[in-house]
Amino acid sequence: MADSSTSSTSQNDSKTRQRFHFRAKIEVQNIQVVANLRNLHQNTIKLSINNLKRKQSNNTQEKMAARNQTKDLKCATHLLSDKFRNMTEEKKAIVRDLGFGGLMHIPPLRVDHQLLRELANNFKLGENRLKTGYGTFQITPKTIGHALGINATGNYLKITEDLFSEKVEYKKLSDDDKIIFRRTYQ
Repeated sequence: MADSSTSSTSQNDSKTRQRFHFRAKIEVQNIQVVANLRNLHQNTIKLSINNLKRKQSNNTQEKMAARNQTKDLKCATHLLSDKFRNMTEEKKAIVRDLGFGGLMHIPPLRVDHQLLRELANNFKLGENRLKTGYGTFQITPKTIGHALGINATGNYLKITEDLFSEKVEYKKLSDDDKIIFRRTYQ
């Protein structure tokens, strides 16, 4: 009986299976449009992923820049002052001629490294503001000069104000006065 049941089911299966043939024309343009849409979709996905990565990297860079505004903080004005004090007059003249004469007037300060680091990390460079627990303060060269006791106002020496109290034309000065003028204002 088992043989007859298997043979009857195979006959039923062959009867129910019929083959159909479809004829259809697919235009090449339709296939190209579908392919182009797929490529466009993949490109937009890639662009959105790239934009997301760029935004994330910009955000992390901005956060890291705000967090670690200064990585290398070295301030030893006492060493700078000692260096200029021990220089010969000839070397001092060269430094003034190069335009770094203002560095000679920095007093020998000894400021704690932690204080300098906190000041540097809380100072916003683009805004010239110092952010503290009490609020934000606008920082100007004059304020820095008052706080640190350095000359940041533009009036270098009282002696030079007496020498050049009026407007001076540099070309009309004598050679000695030109040297004094350059040493003072450069």
